Amino acid sequence: QVHLAESGGGLVQAGGSLRLSCAASGRTFSSYALGWFRQAPGKEREFVAANSWRSYRSAYNTDYADSVKGRFTLSRDNAKNTVALQMNSLKPEDTAVYYCGALRGGNTRSAGEYEYWGQGTQVTVSS
Repeated sequence: QVHLAESGGGLVQAGGSLRLSCAASGRTFSSYALGWFRQAPGKEREFVAANSWRSYRSAYNTDYADSVKGRFTLSRDNAKNTVALQMNSLKPEDTAVYYCGALRGGNTRSAGEYEYWGQGTQVTVSS
């Protein structure tokens, strides 16, 4: 069982930055792939970034949606059971509720495959 809790959302002007954090409980945190998704009103939950273990590389790999590549950075700290999303150069279209999720295996870009979700945190970017 993994419990996730996001924090760090808020209101920011276009071009600004925010840092979201997700704190997780559970002794096997390091074995989970972790992802960030967002959902705007009237839209489906959308992939933002995900971090997962790549056994063939013996390292974690981070994947980003094209819309955030170069602006957002996911970082993971297994010792603290946290995953963060640094968001720079924010745009009004980044406005959404942001969720972190965890899964043990599967397509990290597919929201339907995640086993656990946090409650979400609102990010609003004004123009």
